Amino acid sequence: MAIKPLPKLYNDKYYKRLKDDTRLQIFFGGASSGKSFFIAQRIVLDTLNGRNTLVLRNVARLLRGSCWNEIVKAISKVPYKQWFTISKTEMVITATNNGAQILFSGLDDREKIKSITPANGVLTDIWIEEATETSYDDYKQLEKRLRGESRHPKRITMSFNPVYKEHWIYGQFFGNWQDGATEYHDDGLSILKTTYKDNRFLTADDIYALENEQDEYYRDVYTLGNWGVLGDVIFRNWRTEDLRDFNTDKPLYGLDFGFSSDPAAAVKVHYDRAGKKIYILDELHEKGMTNSQLAESLKPWVGGHYITCDSSEPKSIKELQNLGIRAIGAKKGPDSVMHGIQWLQGHEIIVDVRCQHMKNELQLYQWRKDKDGNSMRVPEDRNNHLIDALRYCLEHESTARYATALNLKGL
Repeated sequence: MAIKPLPKLYNDKYYKRLKDDTRLQIFFGGASSGKSFFIAQRIVLDTLNGRNTLVLRNVARLLRGSCWNEIVKAISKVPYKQWFTISKTEMVITATNNGAQILFSGLDDREKIKSITPANGVLTDIWIEEATETSYDDYKQLEKRLRGESRHPKRITMSFNPVYKEHWIYGQFFGNWQDGATEYHDDGLSILKTTYKDNRFLTADDIYALENEQDEYYRDVYTLGNWGVLGDVIFRNWRTEDLRDFNTDKPLYGLDFGFSSDPAAAVKVHYDRAGKKIYILDELHEKGMTNSQLAESLKPWVGGHYITCDSSEPKSIKELQNLGIRAIGAKKGPDSVMHGIQWLQGHEIIVDVRCQHMKNELQLYQWRKDKDGNSMRVPEDRNNHLIDALRYCLEHESTARYATALNLKGL
């Protein structure tokens, strides 16, 4: 017997998509539009009706705080929650009425993805959350995972905020999309654009924050849900590489403090002075961590090495020292931000493919614009937490060269 949905649980814009069997489905648009939660709701319903779903993000460790939580929350809101067993350790959810499963994995472990198989039947669905974080090659590999006989049509669902038009997703799937449209459909592709106005479950505070966004790019993308046009991006001198087997005996560490609205952000780096290359090997990016929690996360990561921190928080540095972390404050000084940016621009930056937050920052860190839309030589103070940590950990290198240049200039 098919499980029927309860209309009151769904936003109107999404409800008719519950039974959409189009092979590729794209849900994109503004922040807080409800798209991810709807997909989680649909997966819950589909599982009870026999579909097996693989849920993916580019980096596995980001799943628990996003897709996993959304699906568990969606289960808690339906009257059939007793029909699910939830294994938090294995990150597997099983419907007891038919054995269908929801499985979770990161695209940073391709071998694991190749071996993922539901207990009964075959995979019928793949959900790629934050799909703009993934590569075209990853998408093509995932298409091949949907194989085998099933009474259910196979589907890939992608969800994301639309970032910038230069992205491969825009070039690949939005050729027939009309600006101003909210829907597109052909035999193999379904696209739905939504914004906060389509989510009747938002609070007044949520709506106020979105409607009062002043930054033009962020308003366009996150409030209005449009594909953005990136302005003057600060860093173009970077690329990604799989660095999981990269070994260094001289790691450098940097830390930018944060707590509620801003994350604590740390990087592990190898610096190749002769080759003028910076290798970003790992990252830590978490909100809501106390200094004791931060120290626990840093200990196995940093070991006995020094970590250079934002010196504007001497109390936090002292607390980390008391907790066994060899934390020191960055020197900073006049024009240290601009000097650090210019020094970094003179290097090739290679980012490990799993450092998703660093990749996001490098894609979005921009120069501030004046009232006429002209870029100024002043960076926007956003999308820069890990970049600030990167400047701190390399400060001794950049300031040494800077001091030498000044000394030579005075001769």
